[in-house]
Amino acid sequence: MKKTIHILFALICTVCAAQGQPSANWQPGKVLDAKELKAGDINRLFTAEPISDEVFARMWKKSYKENCTVPRNELRYLHVLHANKDGKPQTGELVCNKAIADDLLDIFRKLYDAGYRIEKMLLVDEYNADDEASMADNNTSCFNFRKIAGINTLSRHSRGMAIDINPLTNPCLYPKTGKVSPKAGEPYAHNRRNKQGQALRYINKSDLCYKLFMQHGFIWGGSWSSPKDYQHFEKR
Repeated sequence: MKKTIHILFALICTVCAAQGQPSANWQPGKVLDAKELKAGDINRLFTAEPISDEVFARMWKKSYKENCTVPRNELRYLHVLHANKDGKPQTGELVCNKAIADDLLDIFRKLYDAGYRIEKMLLVDEYNADDEASMADNNTSCFNFRKIAGINTLSRHSRGMAIDINPLTNPCLYPKTGKVSPKAGEPYAHNRRNKQGQALRYINKSDLCYKLFMQHGFIWGGSWSSPKDYQHFEKR
């Protein structure tokens, strides 16, 4: 019975992707049984689509604010499969700029194949577009029309050209003040050495996540002198 459900789920995703519409049965954050997923079915769980009315309704006045200057047709809604904190396959979702949609699909497919763990991947709108709340929940997200914290300049997230990966365990550190964002990430801001058996890895220059984003021409915030934004990758 379960196998039949998963096959139907994959077929629905395929048909909807071909029509440019999100699957009605798509459930972000759903844990799937990897043994029941065939290679072809997994491929269908990595797709990019135009922003549907349903998705846009979730974003409106949250990540997509009334003063947003980014045309809706410049954005894409991504279906992504990732290994969660426990190493189990879990469905994720992202809104990004169409210019990096293929980059992200390739990166996250390779991270999934390698068993790289990402705790969760939901639209920031699930947190009412509150960046602090999303980060504190270790939620990986991309598009959010907002300014850079503390200054009057739009973030690269505002165009969907930046993404934050496992932001609780890879927080943003301001060396001069000692401030950490999210605040709950303070225990993870220093001593960033990965240990054997560690479920969620610290992003550093030897990490697969870093290497894949570099291969696709992204910039890593962890290379900056201030702030040290370990979670952040952007493309210019």
